[in-house]
Amino acid sequence: MGIYQGLQQKMLQKLSPQQIQLMKLLQIPTANLEQRIKEELEENPALELGEENDNSVEEEVEEFESTEEERSEIEDVHEEVLTEQIDISEYIAEGDDEFPDYKLREDNYTVAEEQKSAPLKMERSFYEYLLTQLSMLSLSEHQQKIAEQIIGNIDDDGYLRRDTIAIVDDLAFRQNIQTTEAEVQAIIQKIQQFDPSGIAARNLQECLLLQLQRKQTEGKDVHIAIQILKEHFDIFTKKHYDKIQRHFSLTDQALKDIIDQIIHLNPRPGSSVGEGNESKEYIIPDFFTVNNNGVIELSLNSKNAPDLRVSDNYRTMLKEYDKGTKKDKRQKEAVIFIKQKIDAAKWFIDIIKQRQHTLLSTMNAIIEHQHLFFTTGDETTLKPLILKTIAEKTGLDISTISRVASSKFVQTEFGTYRLKFFFSESLSTESGEEVSTREVKKILSDFIEAEDKHKPLSDEQLMELLQEKGYNIARRTVAKYREQLNISVARLRKEL
Repeated sequence: MGIYQGLQQKMLQKLSPQQIQLMKLLQIPTANLEQRIKEELEENPALELGEENDNSVEEEVEEFESTEEERSEIEDVHEEVLTEQIDISEYIAEGDDEFPDYKLREDNYTVAEEQKSAPLKMERSFYEYLLTQLSMLSLSEHQQKIAEQIIGNIDDDGYLRRDTIAIVDDLAFRQNIQTTEAEVQAIIQKIQQFDPSGIAARNLQECLLLQLQRKQTEGKDVHIAIQILKEHFDIFTKKHYDKIQRHFSLTDQALKDIIDQIIHLNPRPGSSVGEGNESKEYIIPDFFTVNNNGVIELSLNSKNAPDLRVSDNYRTMLKEYDKGTKKDKRQKEAVIFIKQKIDAAKWFIDIIKQRQHTLLSTMNAIIEHQHLFFTTGDETTLKPLILKTIAEKTGLDISTISRVASSKFVQTEFGTYRLKFFFSESLSTESGEEVSTREVKKILSDFIEAEDKHKPLSDEQLMELLQEKGYNIARRTVAKYREQLNISVARLRKEL
């Protein structure tokens, strides 16, 4: 087959680097945006934070916008250096040296708005808590290292889900510590005596048994509860209480007391200490809404609006170059570098502004559509809403709306919600009206909450109740909504 040359003409649609960076910034939660800006400040010396008490007027962003031709020139430093003249007039405009180049928020930003975010909760970690208790044991250096390896394998819930033989292998291959399964098991049993009770269990059954064994002095009920978990754990988890009652010849009240002993145990002992193996953050809202006599006022979290500017020092360098008479190759290379950094700074600031605009446009459209909820807080007033509707209202792409809705939160007077909360499918009523599935789920949840726990409602009965209210719904749809609400089937909701 011969080699030949040919010309082809194709049309391709590609995202520009700026669009890609904007998409990435849209996905970043407010809690992480500050860190992202800090990274950019460290990488680009031409970008800096404006002074907090700067009361100067806002400058126009367009003043320093570069053309596409200029950007392509900057990308090729060697070619630029060879030219005789470098145009830097737009970078050293006279009369505005003392003013910040860009301001992304109003000058009258209040201190209260600055502080509109929840603090980070820092506590002693769960891992540190266990190590503190470990230091109280009289162990050899060899045993200490084994114990630390075991504690390192305990997850946030407090379970040791790694096999004993695997721990033995880890110690041998990673730390060159020779041990046996029996020795590891003996140290696990010591750790299982730590607080909180139930720690280092291999499964739920062992976790509950460890907690009950510490309460053996509390009476006969505890001993029977231990037997139930040891011998009839599957029956207990499936709530076949009648079988347990017959097997142990228990009265209704005795069975109820024993079951109470078990259900009040902690199935996740690790969650009762600190915040798990690593500190977690509270939700930091991206938006705040206030109901002002029926008018919903929206504000953006101040962390989304940092006061960024282009460094005056860099512009001064360009002025000095412009005033100088000797312009050698080295100086031209320095000027090219400065222009690159200034353009990168302007580019980043422009992206932050676009992020603000996108967030506000999306949230305003959601408030307009779900206005009744923002004034009443009643979930049953939520209207059906899909991403396409907001995309059409804002003129943004559906993928952009999806990025905003899935990762952002709004704080209202009724609580803090993920934006995704306001989106739902529609369901037809008998009258032909379309209602939000969120409304149906809320009513379904209310039915289950108000049911007789001794005789919980089946999915069939829940379907009939919803149909009586005019919602045209099938039993399998009821089951789907119930599962989405993390509500168990009727048999598992039954109480003694």
